[in-house]
Amino acid sequence: MTFPAEQLRQHARQLGFNLVGITPARPSPTLNAYFRWIEQGMQGSMGYMARPDRQVRRRDMNVILPGVQSVIMVGVDYRTEAVPDTVLHDPARGRIASYAWNLDYHDLLTPRLEKLAKWLHTESRSAMQHRVYVDTGAILERSHAQQAGMGFIGKNTMLIHPHRGSYFFLGEILTDLVFDDYDRAGRATMCGTCTRCLNACPTDAFPQPHVLDARRCISYLTIEHKGWIDRDLRPLMGNWLYGCDVCQEVCPFQRFAPETTEPAFRPPDYNRVAPRLVDVLQLDDAAFKAQYQDSPIYRIKRERLVRNASIAAANGRIEESVPLLTKLLGDPAPIVRGHAVWALWQIAGDAARTALLALADREVEVHVRAELSALPL
Repeated sequence: MTFPAEQLRQHARQLGFNLVGITPARPSPTLNAYFRWIEQGMQGSMGYMARPDRQVRRRDMNVILPGVQSVIMVGVDYRTEAVPDTVLHDPARGRIASYAWNLDYHDLLTPRLEKLAKWLHTESRSAMQHRVYVDTGAILERSHAQQAGMGFIGKNTMLIHPHRGSYFFLGEILTDLVFDDYDRAGRATMCGTCTRCLNACPTDAFPQPHVLDARRCISYLTIEHKGWIDRDLRPLMGNWLYGCDVCQEVCPFQRFAPETTEPAFRPPDYNRVAPRLVDVLQLDDAAFKAQYQDSPIYRIKRERLVRNASIAAANGRIEESVPLLTKLLGDPAPIVRGHAVWALWQIAGDAARTALLALADREVEVHVRAELSALPL
């Protein structure tokens, strides 16, 4: 028995999914390239991506869901109205990637996907088995979305729809249902000779087209990386506080990107787009939770956000942040103290010597001491 694919597509659109595609549950055609990427260590500190059990799942989705037959891919637009450059590029503000300007997309897409799966279970009158993921499963979802006809993979490794750009979230349902029709794979790429994304990357994170070295990516550094950010990379990060949009912004296909119809993705005010750095540097755990508990930002916790704000303040030479960074030299989190050391020296130089020497006398954490030792105190 097969299920009518068009019936599924129509219902998915009724539920608010802007894109939907169906593809057989086969290994990704880019699987070997992924394994080469892992072998070169380009996943950085994201060790989970190289775990043997995760690699096995990417090779065979039956390990995730025995008897899996199909992958239903969906997309939801998140681009909102344009924000003035005077806000985005204000050195006194820390910039947030546009996908995180409001509600955590997991909280919207996951229950909606479960609702679609429940409908499919009822309509198919079967003992259908399924798994739902929103960028949490061990599958190469951009590649499977490309196979489901939802776009091509750009040189910046993003999935790009030729008529919608790349500002959309992905989610998927793995199911043991078979459909009467599957979408045809899109073209592997449509970038041609364009290299705007590669040239625009502030940290040169693309060693070659279609390959992203996460260890140099601002999104990775500000979000996924839990540790110490390389001192050579810090000056290249600008005022990015959480994520980065540069390689998407410059893509010519973005001129086709529609505005989202989801109110949950629209920022309530500019402070959710680019908060003042002095405000972020003053956050304690309670204030951080109150401000970001419904946002994707909440998962990096207060310490990493303040770490990132310290770097942004240093890059913008925000003198107003000096007393706040000085106070952060006493923060309980070593990662905050250490990055505050670097930032304070970048802004205040010799004027911060007394505070930094006082910290050196009492500091015992090895990484913070390394930050102090790197300065000409």
